[in-house]
Amino acid sequence: MTNRLYYTDPYLQAFDATVTAVDRVGDRTVVALDRTAFYPTSGGQPYDTGTLGALRVVDVFDRDDGSIAHVVEGVLPQPGQQVRGEIDWPRRFDHMQQHTGQHVLSAAFEHLFRVRTVSFHLGADVSTIDLARETTAAEIEAAEREANRVVWEDRPVTIRFASAEEAASLPLRKEPKREGTLRLIDVERFDLSACGGTHVARTGAIGIIAVAAWERFKGGERIEFLCGGRALDRFGSLRDAVAASVRLLSVLPQELPGSIERLQLEVKEQRRSSSALQLELAAYRADELAAAAAIIHQSAGLADEHPARLVVRAIDADAGVLKALAMAVVAKDGYIAVLTSTTRPAVVVVARSADVTVSSHQVLAKLIAQFGGRGGGKAELAQGGGLDAQPDTILAAAREALTSSTRQ
Repeated sequence: MTNRLYYTDPYLQAFDATVTAVDRVGDRTVVALDRTAFYPTSGGQPYDTGTLGALRVVDVFDRDDGSIAHVVEGVLPQPGQQVRGEIDWPRRFDHMQQHTGQHVLSAAFEHLFRVRTVSFHLGADVSTIDLARETTAAEIEAAEREANRVVWEDRPVTIRFASAEEAASLPLRKEPKREGTLRLIDVERFDLSACGGTHVARTGAIGIIAVAAWERFKGGERIEFLCGGRALDRFGSLRDAVAASVRLLSVLPQELPGSIERLQLEVKEQRRSSSALQLELAAYRADELAAAAAIIHQSAGLADEHPARLVVRAIDADAGVLKALAMAVVAKDGYIAVLTSTTRPAVVVVARSADVTVSSHQVLAKLIAQFGGRGGGKAELAQGGGLDAQPDTILAAAREALTSSTRQ
């Protein structure tokens, strides 16, 4: 059993301890101590890092016997040796801000809307809480404001211990999962929760609680949030992005949404105009494509008395233009057209003239089987997308497929 110093003093940054065991767990070296300030991964909070003498501590976890395992890199100590441990304090304090912020934010949802937090994850960049039901934007904003009110009041955050019997009579926000003596985190007059994590001494040290995003998740709501230094870093990156956008568009920050919306409308209109022009040009381009067609013999599925011409081409155009071009090519008797976009993944359109018995759908199916993607259609016209190959490769495969195509 390891004496967990962080239980009573989460601000402890250095300590002396005795090595009780040195083991190998898989390909990792693990050191056990009689006492430690290193926090092991638990309850949604990641492990601490730091040093044990000259050793780097790269992971910390609980063992079944109640000891804490320190995964280390460097020259190994011997059992009985005295070592000095030092915590990576910036990492620890960041975790303290995020974890205490989670308690306050979860309690705000509970107080205002009776919405339970069912899980918590403290990530490397952002943290999340999963709520038991879906919430509205107004509820999220209200909970965020309530949580920050508690932060700015700089309320004490204290640690106390209680037996299971004593805890049963206390207003705990969440029923504890463990038995025996419980460690309780008390945010004065706001939240009381059983928790083994590390927390700040006063809510003011959280700095700020900022909700960054939310989404529906497993019938509830997943809230992404940042506290303290993380919130400041996010604000800085957003400020830089806004400043760059303001310079590019020559507008005020508050004018950005309207300017972006206008640009989107202009781009859509230009795309519509471009597509319309390309459709008008399709008939002229179809004549050019038809003139370069290759002869296809009867084995391609043609009636004996009808020779046919095959048009295969990669064209820098969208699906609508490819379809219009293909249909213009096969408007005349005796043509098969296989057109692809120049993008990867590619869009493919297969079409045939009315007097040709090749199945466009079957040709496309062979290409999709070979290169992936999705699509469908009929014998006369088929269209697909998401084919993961270069256009020339797809067109070569189309030529091969047409030599063995079956009649419809």
